[in-house]
Amino acid sequence: MIARRARKQRAFRWTILIVLGVFFVLPFVAMVEFSTRDGETWPLLVDWPSLSERYPALAEGITTSLLQAALTAGLMLVLLVPTAVWVRLRLPQLRRLVEFICLLPLTIPAIVLVVGLAPVYAWVTYFLGGSSLTLVFAYTVLVLPYAYRAIDAGLSAIDVQTLAEAARSLGAGWGTVMWRVVLPNIRTAVLSAAFLTVALVLGEFTVASLLNRTNLQVAINLLGKSSATVSVAVSLTALLLAFVLLLLLSLLGGRRRAVKETS
Repeated sequence: MIARRARKQRAFRWTILIVLGVFFVLPFVAMVEFSTRDGETWPLLVDWPSLSERYPALAEGITTSLLQAALTAGLMLVLLVPTAVWVRLRLPQLRRLVEFICLLPLTIPAIVLVVGLAPVYAWVTYFLGGSSLTLVFAYTVLVLPYAYRAIDAGLSAIDVQTLAEAARSLGAGWGTVMWRVVLPNIRTAVLSAAFLTVALVLGEFTVASLLNRTNLQVAINLLGKSSATVSVAVSLTALLLAFVLLLLLSLLGGRRRAVKETS
């Protein structure tokens, strides 16, 4: 009886895995098949000078999105890491409030965020110009829920209070405590937050489109009207890059758990 139930459960699990695998893999297979109908598509993607010459808007979108991802990750870490550490050390009573504020963008639809950001970006355009890199400010808000969770999990895994007090008792300043004591112990969490930020920025479309800015997804959308095969190939590349980043995130998390178990 027990063996029969175990076989049924195993068969049920495999059925679910196969169905989900087909559901997720089939679109990728279709994208590969469609993008390879034109033999010049994939060689063109690795030939940057030719790509920039034939599709300047796409080249601009790729460059802009990479810059946006790097700047957003940097700004997010500069703002969020010191704030999270300081709240844990000095203002623990505000932890729930900070968590609520950081998670709030997750509950607000992107279209509503854009409506609220439009007047703000009118002033941003007035002072800083209409560069697409100004979307970094909006993207920093969008990534707060995911980045905060990653960094908060890293801080929860260590005794920040004890580490900080030990370093301070040895004469270290707060800058040294942050840079040489806390950051090395939450390196995996920081990398996780950065990877999630890059994946989100590379896949963002709504805010950039409604604010009339250029990024990778907007360029892909425009390119799809004139060259569908190149558009699908670039979309597939972006998806694979996001998948690789999330895979690296998973591997870093697994490595961290293994180190903890061995120690």
